[in-house]
Amino acid sequence: MSELDQLLEDSHSAVDAFVRGDPEPLKDLYSRSDDVIIANPFGPPAKGWEQAAETMDRAAANFREGEAIAFDQIVHYETVDLAYTVEMERFRSKIGGADEATEFSLRVTTIYRKEDGRWKIVHRHADPITSARPANSLTQE
Repeated sequence: MSELDQLLEDSHSAVDAFVRGDPEPLKDLYSRSDDVIIANPFGPPAKGWEQAAETMDRAAANFREGEAIAFDQIVHYETVDLAYTVEMERFRSKIGGADEATEFSLRVTTIYRKEDGRWKIVHRHADPITSARPANSLTQE
């Protein structure tokens, strides 16, 4: 198994922990650089390690008793120092104050960079757009 394949596996395990409310395994996979970006469904993009870590903490606090159901990879591309994946991630979790678990899916683009010989996440964008939408969905509140 390549180093990047191992990171992808570790990333899936970390996201599983995330929907149980634990952001630490995912945070461990991130670069600590100033150009790190995380964009999730709970707010605007956060730039830099400190803001990214705070954003992950706040986002994970929205989940409990969850589990990852599937990771459907759409594309995986790798160069010597940079790689990216686009996946559809499917979960079940209690969200916010809900008493019942809900299934949800996210469209996720992740960019990885080699730093000191190891792959690190430098960008993750996750949103709930997983099916076709009409044009007016851009202007609906």
